[in-house]
Amino acid sequence: ALAGMAQAAKKCGICFQPPSIILIYTDGRDKTRQRIMPVRNFSKFSDCALAAEQLKNNPRHKAYLEGVSLRQLRKMYSLLKGHLGGESLAESLEKFQREETIDPEEDLNKLDDRELAKRKSIMDELFEMNRKKKDDPDFIYDIEVDFPQDEQLESCGWDLESDEEN
Repeated sequence: ALAGMAQAAKKCGICFQPPSIILIYTDGRDKTRQRIMPVRNFSKFSDCALAAEQLKNNPRHKAYLEGVSLRQLRKMYSLLKGHLGGESLAESLEKFQREETIDPEEDLNKLDDRELAKRKSIMDELFEMNRKKKDDPDFIYDIEVDFPQDEQLESCGWDLESDEEN
């Protein structure tokens, strides 16, 4: 019954306890809903890119995640991975930014295929992100929230990065 109804992803966040990726979206009737996608079998040694692809292609979540980029999912997983490895949210974010930024000085000829593919996907996504401006209905804000361990999900705050560009 999902087919004809357009879900529009609004916000994507990560919850550390229990580990889950949370999507705020509007359904076909423009009702805002929350979908919680539990993260299983993920440790601080897991591959974030792989986890992101598996989630995005998961038949149960696919329709909901159409509007969420792989980069955004990778980001959520890398925050979770950092958390599992004992990093603070700030450290994980900083590390993610570093890994997901293209170094103009880097000699791409020296990279192996996998690294090259990763750079290419980053370039593609940066291009996509620049193409989608903030007022574009498809534009999705990235949010990172550090949820207090013992509080219930309901009380989590969504931190909208409205202008992290500057």
